[in-house]
Amino acid sequence: MIQVFGASWALFLGMFMLMIGNGLQGTLLGLRGELEGFTTLELSVVMSGYFVGFLFASKMAPEMIRRVGHVRVFAALGSTISAVLIMYPVLADPISWTLGRIVIGFCFCGVYVTAESWLNDASSNETRGQALSLYMIVQMAGIVTAQFIITRGDVSGFVLFIVPSVLVSMAFAPILLSIKPTPAFGRIKPMKVVQLIRTSPLAAVGMFLLGGVFSAQFGMSAVYGARAGFSVGQISVFVSSIYLAALVAQYPIGWISDRLDRRILIIAVALVGGLGSLLGGFFPASYTLAVISGALVGGTSNPMYALLIAYTNDYLEKEDMAAASGGLLFINGVGAIMGPVTLGYMLDGMGPRGYWVFLSVLMLGVGLYGIYRMTRRSRADMPLDTTTYANLPMTTTPVAAQWAQEVYSDAAESDAAAAQNDPATAAE
Repeated sequence: MIQVFGASWALFLGMFMLMIGNGLQGTLLGLRGELEGFTTLELSVVMSGYFVGFLFASKMAPEMIRRVGHVRVFAALGSTISAVLIMYPVLADPISWTLGRIVIGFCFCGVYVTAESWLNDASSNETRGQALSLYMIVQMAGIVTAQFIITRGDVSGFVLFIVPSVLVSMAFAPILLSIKPTPAFGRIKPMKVVQLIRTSPLAAVGMFLLGGVFSAQFGMSAVYGARAGFSVGQISVFVSSIYLAALVAQYPIGWISDRLDRRILIIAVALVGGLGSLLGGFFPASYTLAVISGALVGGTSNPMYALLIAYTNDYLEKEDMAAASGGLLFINGVGAIMGPVTLGYMLDGMGPRGYWVFLSVLMLGVGLYGIYRMTRRSRADMPLDTTTYANLPMTTTPVAAQWAQEVYSDAAESDAAAAQNDPATAAE
């Protein structure tokens, strides 16, 4: 992994600074919105704007890159992000912030698509899996670092808005000065939702519900913390616990998923997350339980994202995997858009408890639906050969999804080659 970092250090450094900026603006807007007197519903609409922009960009960014090139798209979107970040405290009203979040979501998705295509192109078959894992670590580390920075400034001032703007601007220097142009990537036509549901109803339903969970974690955690009366420092630790647990849990869950019926693991992980949410729901103002519950939900929901994609791939031919992932990302994005608004109503009606009830309903919904699906599709219907689990970042774009498919394919080819060379296997 050190060799992978050395070969693409500029990209990883730039992405680290970008994720600090993204992590800062997500938590900071929730805290500043409270001080500005925004209602919970207004803040929920603001937060959902990010996912609206992200969903549109996942369709449009690849075409933009094909038309004008990686460098121009990267520079243009980065400049826009920096400008919007610094304008937030100047235009402190719900409409302006919602529009800003839509633009920010669009631009960050475009930046991810560009950076991921560069990094994927720079990776070989032997290093692609390591590069994907390191990319996820860098993303998580950036978001966690952002939470620490928030505790060092004044939420009511301008400095915390200037810092992410500067970081985003600086992030492009090492990337643009060291990166090489990449060849254009081909079009990936997402699989139709109806076909996805027929292929894997559990993955389709699970991705939709997980979209709501992700948007609650990324956009509404700070709002919940403020409603529960936590300090800025406590909120930053609470948000950090979500992403740290997600990072730690990815690898053991991935290891188990390659050795166990994935449906059983999906059900178990979902139930743990759902019950963990109930723990926080019983005592919504308890800071200690909030951190524990946040870690349980973060450590189960984020790995489940990659788990559902791997589960879907078990039923697909290699050439259909990228298309299916694109369709699953779309379903997840729709759920993410609806999540903050629904949660906003629940926070208004139930207070801080509504945050945990919302997460619990979604996570337990995945688990219960998984149990139902096991009664409809027997183990005998499962494929004999399953694909390998690949770590995926929570801000997955179509490029990252295709990147993961290449990891799946490389692992499958390596396993097949190893099986052919194994005398015991050949004898069977």
